[in-house]
Amino acid sequence: MLEAIIAQAEEKMTKAISALSHEFSTVRTGRASGAIFDKIHIDYYGASTPLLQLAAVSSPEPQLVVISPYDKTILKAAEKAILASDLGLNPSNDGTVIRVPFPALNEERRRELVKLCHGYAEQARVAVRNARRDANDAFRKQEKAGDIGQDDTRRAEEQVQKKTDAFIAQIEDLLKKKEQEIMEV
Repeated sequence: MLEAIIAQAEEKMTKAISALSHEFSTVRTGRASGAIFDKIHIDYYGASTPLLQLAAVSSPEPQLVVISPYDKTILKAAEKAILASDLGLNPSNDGTVIRVPFPALNEERRRELVKLCHGYAEQARVAVRNARRDANDAFRKQEKAGDIGQDDTRRAEEQVQKKTDAFIAQIEDLLKKKEQEIMEV
């Protein structure tokens, strides 16, 4: 029973890490990447559809992304969606593809992106701590009900704390790598 609670907490912590990795992939760095278009949606026949489902995205050069829509009728909508996003990119449409040049980031924009990443990392830390709290609460409930003893509760809480520390360290690692990637000129 304790193992199930610990496994559930670990699963929640793993989900927090994968969510953080996904958020980091959408943050723009100095290099061109199609992953930053993850959050862009286009109205496609009345349904809000992610751009990446409607087009092939490639990066032929380090500072350029080329978006080739499967349906050429969405070119204008895709271009507008990219302009309206908070990515700060200026797409150009040549009638068949959309070219999105990635200008070099200035120091101020890099610092803003680092702050954004710190916010994402803090959200992940909070999610990990919430998983720990939920597990500890479950242990205490079982102890109150008389299902387990105080020693078992303490051991289980220590196990969850070790997992929490490991996941927090993983978050810090991811943050440090992303920060270096953003600040790299």
